[in-house]
Amino acid sequence: MNIKLIYLFCLAFCLPLFGGAQELPIVPKPLHAQVKGGDIALKNGLRIYLDPDAQLNKLYISSIFYELRIQTSFTSKSDADLVVKLNEKASSNNEGYRLTIGNKHKNRITAEASTKNGLLYALQSLRQIIKNDQGKFSVPVCTIEDEPAFPWRAFMLDESRHFHGMHVVKGLLDEMARLKLNIFHWHLVDDPGWRIEIKQYPELTTIGSKRDFSHKQVAEEWDKLYPNRKMFYTQDEISEIVRYAADRGIQIMPEIEVPGHASAAIYAYPWLGSSSRSQGYGVWGDLYNVTDPKVEEFLHHVLDEVIALFPSKLVHIGGDEANYTHWQNNPEIVAFMKENNIPTFSDLQVWSINRFSRYLSAKGVRMMGWNEITGDNIRGEEHMQASQSEQLAPGTIVHFWDGDISLVNKAIEKGYDVVNSNRHFTYLDYGYDRISLQQAYSFDPIPEGLKKEDEPKILGLGCQMWGEYTPNTVRVYYQTFPRIAAYAESGWTSRENKDYEDFIHRFRNLKTLWMDKGFLKDQPHE
Repeated sequence: MNIKLIYLFCLAFCLPLFGGAQELPIVPKPLHAQVKGGDIALKNGLRIYLDPDAQLNKLYISSIFYELRIQTSFTSKSDADLVVKLNEKASSNNEGYRLTIGNKHKNRITAEASTKNGLLYALQSLRQIIKNDQGKFSVPVCTIEDEPAFPWRAFMLDESRHFHGMHVVKGLLDEMARLKLNIFHWHLVDDPGWRIEIKQYPELTTIGSKRDFSHKQVAEEWDKLYPNRKMFYTQDEISEIVRYAADRGIQIMPEIEVPGHASAAIYAYPWLGSSSRSQGYGVWGDLYNVTDPKVEEFLHHVLDEVIALFPSKLVHIGGDEANYTHWQNNPEIVAFMKENNIPTFSDLQVWSINRFSRYLSAKGVRMMGWNEITGDNIRGEEHMQASQSEQLAPGTIVHFWDGDISLVNKAIEKGYDVVNSNRHFTYLDYGYDRISLQQAYSFDPIPEGLKKEDEPKILGLGCQMWGEYTPNTVRVYYQTFPRIAAYAESGWTSRENKDYEDFIHRFRNLKTLWMDKGFLKDQPHE
């Protein structure tokens, strides 16, 4: 048999039999995939069996296939074309799944996982490999066994600086679900606006959500066009979005900033602040007076209402960019520090953060914050380093965004879990000239030099859509897509299984879909 015949034999038989995950246009790339060769036809009238114990939302499951113009119905296991069932043996990972197309049951698809989320991920993979040839649907015969590299795969939307509303949030949650992202980090509170209804303090939204009472940034003209627009979420709306996310396997983590980025709240209730007058916004803005028992009580009441709305039992406390000048210029705060042996303002911040950590922990809620909460001087600024008198409470998740990467190692050595959101790789507000699609794809949440035994302390990554320069949804979509797909793969796919050229090849179907949806226009996508 000559070389040419051997090549043709392998092309015809070996490759379909031993095909890898790269042959399936799935983003993020699965851990293991075996393409068997051939397709099975799907009826336009797909009969689905859903395991009742999985508590999957039938309306959402139908919508997955309706996007492909496939009608669905729900039936018994014996009559189903697609069986979706819980199976503890399907994967040892609680987000893992097994998807079997063909095999023993020639024309049946079986999705198995030990959890609801695993089943949802199996269906997300399935939807990406369904072919449509002029209304005739088919799917390749294959077996996929898959699980994520990291348990924390987050997308953050900043709606304090520009408010976008439920329709936009739900659309982004749909795309997160498609990409198997599992944490929606919702930045609802910052200097420019307070976006969540707190019933005990109504002026947080009647005043704090209005730009005339907070800070005007790049969209003053936009605000004049809609002077009476409601720019906050009611608690009923929050609950609706939480349910919507849960149906898609996504937890929502709200962010309530303390002690800085508090201008919206302080405009609404001036007694919360440390300064006698407004001091601008952002890194110049006033801080909560965390030494005042009334302020602490206010924040406890706010947190009580917030955690009642979010079943994830996660709260991001912020903690970044606190300008200590406001504390330094307040004689009562300085006196409090002396009386309580708190040597530096960084120590005061850690002291106050720890009090909130204990409060949340008593209610079964885990706290997270930007990496300033450790007390480290992340930007080398004078008088910003905490002493050793205050240590961040155990169990806190450190959210790394800025500073030397060695601070990640330092936090892990002290026993903290870390989410890596290094701004030089993960900030979606940065232009494509600063973070290209390829650079986004190259991001590895595990920094170089980290000990192998410490790698499990890296929970995963977050990508952040900050809102300073996103006055409309067009801009949000331009900055987010397609880079969100790269971050999804960096969070799901093992580093050994990643390849940028392969990613671009698998991305082609998603690219077409996002162009049809209007998410992709002229932004770089290769």
